Amino acid sequence: MGTSYIATDPLDYILAGNRAYQQRTTKRDPNAFALLAQGQAPEILWIGCADSRIPETTVCHCKPGEIFVHRNIANTVHADDLNAASVVEYAVTHLRVNQVVVCGHTKCGGANAALGDADLGQTLNMWLHPVRELRRKHKFELEGLPDDDARAAKIAELNVQQSIEVLKQHPAVKRAANERGLTLHGLIYDIGAGELKILSESGSKKMNGLWTPP
Repeated sequence: MGTSYIATDPLDYILAGNRAYQQRTTKRDPNAFALLAQGQAPEILWIGCADSRIPETTVCHCKPGEIFVHRNIANTVHADDLNAASVVEYAVTHLRVNQVVVCGHTKCGGANAALGDADLGQTLNMWLHPVRELRRKHKFELEGLPDDDARAAKIAELNVQQSIEVLKQHPAVKRAANERGLTLHGLIYDIGAGELKILSESGSKKMNGLWTPP
């Protein structure tokens, strides 16, 4: 019979969950953690939103070690963001992932905040500035949509596509795309349906959200 844990404090809750996970995993495969300790060889770099409702390993039904991850507010890739750039360089150059995914989602707080110019605090205002610029750039297209939910969903898609464009300029991405066929993919996760969809993107070649270099 498995061990049950009762915890009221949030930290106690996750520690209890970890113990349950460790016991369950070890029972299923006694060598699971020893194998993970030997290293990692993920084939995908996932750049996603920090939203707590979209744990990529869970929603993709993957195991630890299968996805290399970078998450931030609104899954935004800025050209001058050393944090994201370092993750990309490590994943592409040293782990040699074969695919890079940028995943946005519906009901995104960052995309919704980009519908207006409310003061969110200095850091968030700066971080979301490029997303708000997308709203201004696509003003007429967005105004033609029926409601704010639809507009926020569209901004989320535009933001994924913009982040893909930034990634295309990363030296490690350009090199890997040309030398070994690294590909970039834009995805949207529908929280209400629990489903991922591929976005079509601009680029030298189009194929269901897949980009390959010229």
